[in-house]
Amino acid sequence: MVARSDGEIARRSNLIAAMPSDVAHAILSQSVIRTYDRGETIFLQGERSETFFIVIEGWIKLYRIAQNGAEAVVACFSEGQSFGEAVALQRAAFPVTAEAVTDCRLMHVRAAVLFEMIQNRPELVVSIMATLYQHFQALVAQIEQLKAQTGSQRVAEFLLELCNCETGSATVRLPYDKILIAGRLGMKPESLSRAFSRLRKVGVAVNHSNAAIADVERLRAFAAQDPAEAWSRVQ
Repeated sequence: MVARSDGEIARRSNLIAAMPSDVAHAILSQSVIRTYDRGETIFLQGERSETFFIVIEGWIKLYRIAQNGAEAVVACFSEGQSFGEAVALQRAAFPVTAEAVTDCRLMHVRAAVLFEMIQNRPELVVSIMATLYQHFQALVAQIEQLKAQTGSQRVAEFLLELCNCETGSATVRLPYDKILIAGRLGMKPESLSRAFSRLRKVGVAVNHSNAAIADVERLRAFAAQDPAEAWSRVQ
C-alpha cells in the first residue's frame, strides 16, 4: 500500500493528475514504491517495458550511449514527474537507460493496470494522450533550445526552471553535478564553466552547488534575447 504522502506526490504527475479521482486511487493502490541508491540502474536500453514510473523523491536521468561511447543525456526527472508511459503502454523496449542521479524513490506503475481500466473507461485514453503530448512538447522545447539559444542562454533557462520566484533576487541549488548539467544542456563541462563565467555579467554568481541570481527578470530577459544579441552581451 502506497503511503498517503507518497500518493499525494504521485497525484501531481501529469498522468495521474489528469485521471478521475477513483481511477487515480485504483492505480495508486496497485502500485509499489522502490528505493534506488545513487548511481543505480533502474532499467537498461533495450529491456522490455511493462512498467512506467513516477519520481517520489530524488532525481533520475535518461540517457543513451552513442557509437563513440559518449553519454547523451535525454532528460532528467524529479519529484512528481512521470516517465516511461509511452514505452510501457506499447510493451516496447526502452530506447534509453535510466539511472538514479541521487538516492531516490520511484513508484512503479504496471501498464497492465491501466490497460484494464481503459477497457472499462475508454475516455481515459484522452488523459493518456494529453500526458504523452506534454512529454512531446518538452522534447520540442529542448530541441529548440539546442538550435536557437547560445550555451549561456540554455544555462540561464535551466537556472530559471529551478527558481521559485518571478521577480527580485534568488538563490537556487544545483540539483546534480555540473557534468550532468552539461550533458542535460547539450554542452561539454568546459563549455558549461565558460557559460557560468559569462553569466556573471547578467548578475549570476555560482558557488559550488548554489547559484545566486541578482535579478530574475534580467536573467529571463537575457534568456529570451536573440542569440546574436545575447552572445554580444556576455563577451
